[in-house]
Amino acid sequence: MGIHQCTAVVLLLLCASLSTYGQPAEIRRRYEHFLTQHVYGGITEQTCDRVMRQRRITRFPTGNDCKEVNTFIQANGNHVRTVCTGGGTRQTDNRDLYMSNNQFTVITCTLRSGERHPNCRYRGKESSRKIVVACEGEWPTHYEKGVIV
Repeated sequence: MGIHQCTAVVLLLLCASLSTYGQPAEIRRRYEHFLTQHVYGGITEQTCDRVMRQRRITRFPTGNDCKEVNTFIQANGNHVRTVCTGGGTRQTDNRDLYMSNNQFTVITCTLRSGERHPNCRYRGKESSRKIVVACEGEWPTHYEKGVIV
């Protein structure tokens, strides 16, 4: 195999290792999990039960125990992603965490009854706050907390 063919194979393998989002597969997996768990522009206080059930959000990823509390950012993924791409401030105590410069509307779903999926019942509460997320490169992968200012 010639040098040009070898280079082409290496470039092809490199491109194949990157996802359609332009990041390594492991970061893509964590980003998609973050979106499922914490980002939904269509959620309201009244739809916590349905959204938690449809997205199968439980206490542990492989279990059926109801999750006590889950926070959804009422936005789309691109809007939340801006926190990692210039719309957030790096936190001094943890360099992977960024606080949004602007407030987001969030819906906090709190368990009111039930122990196991799909019998979990939630109460939703809307609020406005700055969000703190962990970023891997330009991609949010973990919701840390909301900060009311």
